[in-house]
Amino acid sequence: MTVRTETKWISTTVILVLALVIGLPVTGAEQLSSAERKQARKILDASDVHGGLIVHIGCGDGKLTAALRANDSYLVHGLDTNVKNVEKARKYIQSLKLYGKVSVDRLNGSRLPYIDNLVNLVVSERLGGITMSEVMRVLAPNGVAYIKKAGRWARTVKPRPKDIDEWTHYLYDATGNAVSHDQVVDPPAHLQWVGSPRWSRHHDRMASMSALVSANGRIFYILTRARQLSSSYRRSEP
Repeated sequence: MTVRTETKWISTTVILVLALVIGLPVTGAEQLSSAERKQARKILDASDVHGGLIVHIGCGDGKLTAALRANDSYLVHGLDTNVKNVEKARKYIQSLKLYGKVSVDRLNGSRLPYIDNLVNLVVSERLGGITMSEVMRVLAPNGVAYIKKAGRWARTVKPRPKDIDEWTHYLYDATGNAVSHDQVVDPPAHLQWVGSPRWSRHHDRMASMSALVSANGRIFYILTRARQLSSSYRRSEP
């Protein structure tokens, strides 16, 4: 009697689960084939890049391009010289509802459309007219180029310049002396990237960003998104 009851309960549960799964919309990640996921996983594991901007040169139909966005830590940009490939890749990525987090543009000429030291990972099976020196230009320090040459993948890491220092404490380091040994830092001459928040509070009250440090190529900060009035609010006396 007990066995029959458990069997009936299990059968009913399986039917309900199947009904729910069939009724659920399929997400972009679930639509990616296992072959694309496996190839992307191999590339990401071999490159040892765990987040940031990925550029896929020669993206073709966009299937591998989309798969390279393994999670929310990545932003992926595909490039291709063929207009039809670009259109096909865009339609595919849009069908996964990933466009924006993954995007595709046409590549014109022999120069990559990025500022120096921006990209974390460049992936390509065919560089075409793009030289390796151009790839290294756009890579950030410690960035990786994962390029297929003569049928074999090769991993190249852009070295971090020795004259770039870190800022690990509020006042440089544990000594409290707000002077670093960095020889590269300079007055701002251009935008490197645009991030959030677009607007912030002025420092005459309490600045939106109250602390920022950097270590091992990463930036850590404390940021409050509260309105300007919140920093000057005073409770009225009874």
